[in-house]
Amino acid sequence: MIKWTTLPAFALALVVALPVAAADTPPNLDALLEKVKAGRVQDAKENAARLEKFKADKAAQARLLEQARGERSQGEARSHELETAFEENDQQLVELEAQLKERLGSLKELFGVLQQAAGDARGQFENSLTHVQFPERIEFLNELAQKMGQTNRLASMEEIERLWFELQREMTETGKVVRFPAKVITLDGAEVEKDVVRVGAFNVVADGKYLSFVPETGNLIELGRQPAARYVDRIPELTSATSGYHPFALDPSRGQILSLLIQAPSLRERIDQGGVVGYVTIGLGVLGLLIALERLLVLTVTGMRVRLQARNPDKPGNNPLGRVLKVYHDNPKADVETLELKLSEAILRETPRINRLLMFLKIIAVVAPLLGLLGTVTGMIITFQAITLFGTGDPKLMAGGISTALITTVIGLCVAIPIVLLHTLVSTRARRLTQILEEQAAGLVAAQSEQRHAA
Repeated sequence: MIKWTTLPAFALALVVALPVAAADTPPNLDALLEKVKAGRVQDAKENAARLEKFKADKAAQARLLEQARGERSQGEARSHELETAFEENDQQLVELEAQLKERLGSLKELFGVLQQAAGDARGQFENSLTHVQFPERIEFLNELAQKMGQTNRLASMEEIERLWFELQREMTETGKVVRFPAKVITLDGAEVEKDVVRVGAFNVVADGKYLSFVPETGNLIELGRQPAARYVDRIPELTSATSGYHPFALDPSRGQILSLLIQAPSLRERIDQGGVVGYVTIGLGVLGLLIALERLLVLTVTGMRVRLQARNPDKPGNNPLGRVLKVYHDNPKADVETLELKLSEAILRETPRINRLLMFLKIIAVVAPLLGLLGTVTGMIITFQAITLFGTGDPKLMAGGISTALITTVIGLCVAIPIVLLHTLVSTRARRLTQILEEQAAGLVAAQSEQRHAA
C-alpha cells in the first residue's frame, strides 16, 4: 500500500520525468491520468490499424508468391523444352557434319590446298613490285583466307576463278615492262604522283632514277643514293621508249644487288677515308706529277734544240750544247788538256739545269708509300682500340676499320708507282742529254788533238 504522504512525491517525480519540451503539460494529476488514458486508446487504435494493414499485405504477398511460383514452373518447363531442342539440334548438327564430310570427300583436301595457295599468294603479292599497280587483290585474298579459315565455309566458284586469275596475272606481269602512275615518296618526304616504269617484278624507275619498294608500307621511295653512272644512264632510254629492245641494268635479285651497289663507297668517299695522311699523300702526288710534266716538256724542247745544234756546230745557240760549243770556239788555241777541262767545266754547269728537281721526284716516290704505311698503322691502332671497347662480336666493325686503314696504303702506292715511272722517264731523258754533251765534248777534244798532231 502506498501511503498518501508519498503520493505528492511520486507525482512530482512523474512530472519531472516528462519531457521539458512538452507544451501541454497537465496542471494536476487527474488531468495527467486522463491524458495517459487517451494516449493508450490512441496507441491501441494505431496498433489495430497496423495489424489490419499487415493482414492485408500478407494476402497480397501470398498472391505474389503464388504468381512467382507459377512463373517458375513455366520457366522450368520452357527450360526443359529448350534443352530438349538443343540436344536434338546438336544431334542433327553432328549428323549433318558427318553427311557433309562424306559428300565432300576429296573436295575437302582441295579446299585445304586452295586455302594454302591463297595464303602463299598473299605473301608473294605483298612483296612483289606488281603490288604497287594492283593493290586491291590483297584485300580479296585476305577475305578469302579469312572465310576459308572459318569452319564449314567453302569458297565459291567465282572466288576460285578470281584466285586463278590473280595468279595468272602475276605470272604475266612479271614478263612485262609497264608504265603507270604511282605515288612516290621523294627524298624530302613529300608524296608525289609520277609516271613510273616497272620492269617485270625486278625494278621500278622514274625520272631517270631507281626506286625502292618497301613491302611493309607498299610505297615507292627514291633512293638516297643512285648506283654508278653506267647503270643510271640507261634509264632515260627505257622510260622514253614505246617498243623494241633497249639496254637496261636489271637487278635479278629484286633490289638486293642494287642496295649493295649503292652501299659501296665512291672514289671520293674512299679518299675521304684516308684522312689527313691521304690528302697529304695525294698533294705530294699532284706536285710530283706537275714537276714531272714540266721536266718532260723542258727536256723534250731542250733535246730538240740540242739535236738541231749538233747539226750546225759552227753557230752556237742558247742551249746546253751551244754553250758547250761556245767554250770550244772561245778557246781555239788552248791545248788539249786545258780544252778538256774547260769543256768538262761547261758540261758540269749544264748538268744541274738538266737534272733539276729530279731528286725531289725521287723523294716523293719514296715518301708516298711511307706515308701510306703511317696512315695504315694509325688506322689499325684506332681499329684495335674499338675492338678493345666493343669486342669482336661484330665482324663489320673490324672489316670497316681495317678497310679504312688500308686506304692510305693504296693511296701511297697509287702515288708512288706513277711517280717512279715518271722519274725514270725524266731521268732517262736527262741522262741522254748529258751523254750528248759528253759525246760532243769528247769529239771536240779529239778534233783539237788531231789538229795539234797534224801541225
